[in-house]
Amino acid sequence: MNETEKEYLYLLCRTKGIGAVTIRKLWETFRSFETIYYIEETGMIQQYPYLQKTVDWISQGRKKKEKLLEEYHRLSDHGIQFITPFEEEYPSRLKEIYDYPMGLMVKGRLPEKKIPMVSIVGARQNTEYGRKLGEWYGKELAKAGVGVISGMAKGIDGEAHWGAFQGGGWTGAVLGNGVEICYPRENAELYKKLKQQGCLISEYGPWDPPAMGNFPMRNRIISGMADAVVIVEARERSGSLITASLALEQGREVLAVPGRVTDPCSKGCNQLIRQGAVPTFSPADVLEYLKIQSAEIGQIKEKSGKGLAKKEKMVYSCLDLQPKFLDEIAIQSGLEARECMMILLELELKGYVVRTGNQHYGKKL
Repeated sequence: MNETEKEYLYLLCRTKGIGAVTIRKLWETFRSFETIYYIEETGMIQQYPYLQKTVDWISQGRKKKEKLLEEYHRLSDHGIQFITPFEEEYPSRLKEIYDYPMGLMVKGRLPEKKIPMVSIVGARQNTEYGRKLGEWYGKELAKAGVGVISGMAKGIDGEAHWGAFQGGGWTGAVLGNGVEICYPRENAELYKKLKQQGCLISEYGPWDPPAMGNFPMRNRIISGMADAVVIVEARERSGSLITASLALEQGREVLAVPGRVTDPCSKGCNQLIRQGAVPTFSPADVLEYLKIQSAEIGQIKEKSGKGLAKKEKMVYSCLDLQPKFLDEIAIQSGLEARECMMILLELELKGYVVRTGNQHYGKKL
């Protein structure tokens, strides 16, 4: 693809109203992005009257042509690459899916072509148990040479990225907004690290803000870039289940971490397993699916409680990974609520307890 054609593809990708499949099908018909961009001027639209709405969108988009071309030519100033399916750098697995993006904004370093890839996704409102699992899977898979792809969302996604960094491997985030936008804002530190040591990927314009409709669309890229998808925690209706559904449509294996039937954060995973997803109890299960031999997998354990005072042990024994309300803990321990709260505060300072808000406390792994 020459530079002029790449410019016109960029303009089409940045045109509101037309998506990746439409652009690809137009190219398969006309074999020129420049021709597509000026299609009504060629007179060819008379042969394809069903394209009139698409042509109207392109015509409307041409009002921003100069601004978009200036944006395109300044991408490198911001460390951004615009990568198309016609280039070697484009992730090869993505081209296997029906609706692969016709252009990707990439900030950072894409993974090496040959490394196995796994996406790890899960609940934003996760439990402490789920948080540690996301980090554990990310870390152990990265240590084994597996690339970790996720969405930089609050919760499990972010923990998987942090775990991959701990494991010394590659990790990348597919965003539902432009690569120059950090969303959610509380992940600013992670965004910075991904930009410097990992990768940020998006099919949206560099400064496009997040929008609700963008996130289900970006999920097809998260699953499409991977050999397998691991769901750590998911509620009954969640974006993680959308990713799982897309993965199955794309022919990717879906593995789900089972959880307690009473835990809202595990209902989605348990449902997936009932529908045929592979249950995974350890990163070793994922490595086995990928046919990867690895050194011993680090274990995830609860703290033993050794060294705690008598009443601290009493309160700690009443806790679970699912946070409990203060009054419930006080009743189970036989202590007054005020004394129980003081002990919980001490346990929190010692790193044994996590407080999730509204006087709910749970064990910290």
